[in-house]
Amino acid sequence: MSTEQKPKNLAVVEVISKSEQFIEKNQKIILIVIAAILILVGGYFGYKKLYAEPRQETAASEMFAAEQYFKNEDMDKALNGDGKHLGFLAIIDKYGSTKSGKLANFYAGSAYLTKGEYNKAIDYLEDFKVKDVFLSSQAKAMIGDCYMELNKTNDAIKYYEKAIVDANDMTTPFVLLKLGLAYEISKDNKKALESYKRIKTEFPASTEGREIDKYITRLENL
Repeated sequence: MSTEQKPKNLAVVEVISKSEQFIEKNQKIILIVIAAILILVGGYFGYKKLYAEPRQETAASEMFAAEQYFKNEDMDKALNGDGKHLGFLAIIDKYGSTKSGKLANFYAGSAYLTKGEYNKAIDYLEDFKVKDVFLSSQAKAMIGDCYMELNKTNDAIKYYEKAIVDANDMTTPFVLLKLGLAYEISKDNKKALESYKRIKTEFPASTEGREIDKYITRLENL
């Protein structure tokens, strides 16, 4: 064995020896930490399988009846239930942490908007927090609609602007049109024109894009 190999081998042995000594001295602590990790991991999967998932299934089942009433425009039963099935409000109270419970906020806000109860609609739509860009955009746009109905144009503009942060072909052209009209009401024709021109430039194939020239021409003539 060369003289160069000996120091290296001795160094490796020394490191191993120190590691063994550390384990021996801290064996109890290490075992406690490992046990704690196993308990946490087991607890998480137990919570998910035995509690969270069954609650989600129950909430989704209850949501079905409420959604049918919503589709049939029976907003009172959609919100409050029919005596046999829960409405959106009870689903929010009982299952608010589930996916269906969170979605119930969106439905409840939509129902109150349809009923003309705009402040209640705003409360539920603001509680609707999801990662889905499309639904999140819709919720913000509906809050803007509520503020327009309440004659709070500046607040409506703020939410319409939030609704178009993540642009998409389905909702953004329509919201941009609402934003432009809101700017016109607030006497800011320059920003209104910017909103209309954005529709023309970015969404020419949309329904709003095919009709936007008349809005642009009217403002430019002013």
